[in-house]
Amino acid sequence: MELSKEVRQQLLQFQENEITEYHIYKKLAKSIKDPENAKIIEQIAADELGHYEDWKKYTKEEVKPNKWAIWKYYLISRIFGFTFGIKLMESGEKSAQENYGQIREYIPEVDEWIKDENEHENALIDMLDEERLQYAGSVVLGLNDALVELTGALAGLTLALQNVELIALSGLITGIAASLSMAASEYLATRSEKTDKNPVRAAIYTGIAYIFTVAILILPYLLFDNYFLDLALALISGVIIIAIFNYYISVAQDESFKDRFTEMAGLSLSVAAFSFGIGYLIRIFLGVEI
Repeated sequence: MELSKEVRQQLLQFQENEITEYHIYKKLAKSIKDPENAKIIEQIAADELGHYEDWKKYTKEEVKPNKWAIWKYYLISRIFGFTFGIKLMESGEKSAQENYGQIREYIPEVDEWIKDENEHENALIDMLDEERLQYAGSVVLGLNDALVELTGALAGLTLALQNVELIALSGLITGIAASLSMAASEYLATRSEKTDKNPVRAAIYTGIAYIFTVAILILPYLLFDNYFLDLALALISGVIIIAIFNYYISVAQDESFKDRFTEMAGLSLSVAAFSFGIGYLIRIFLGVEI
């Protein structure tokens, strides 16, 4: 059956996606030091090339890869981890495949065919073992504790002290001390667990995540003199951090972004609101004026 112009264009787009992903996987495999991960990615690359050849049987045409997409996903994978890059790329491909339209008329087995392809690729992707995802729990611990504790502390200090320099100083001391405490706690907790995680690395991931969050939340108090504006910017920064990190985890670990984001953001903002009220009451009852 002769392909219509619309169907042919859609098949050529699928074909371009497959050959583009083949080159991305081949490029990634060369940059990965772990031989097992490199072998898995090489296998996925071979599958993508096979898919390209399957589509070509219908289009009878060679298609060039998208060089911009190759570099984009390669750089994303290098910066944020190959698991995140691969799953982000695959999710985009699945979205493009959701509407086949007239393709079923020309290729009746298309749904089952692509389903089998996706299941095979997902099985291979699930076999990947990346260090940064092994310690995602440690990063969550550092981020969550810093966001909950420091947003609460800053909210209380803002109304109690009403002095940006004192608030920044108190927040930094509190944040640095808490980050060291959390890192030590994560070290002891990981050491007592029967896992493959290295306790020192787990502690480092937790500590770095905590310090990073502290720095972002304190920054407005070092830049602006209006403490209410500083608190608002700190809370907005906290929500942005939560959104970015939870998007990363939702893609890399196939979890719900909405549920994770709502839980973390709701907890942090609730503690901040409660602490703000506590700071106001303490200032009134103690008669503190600075």
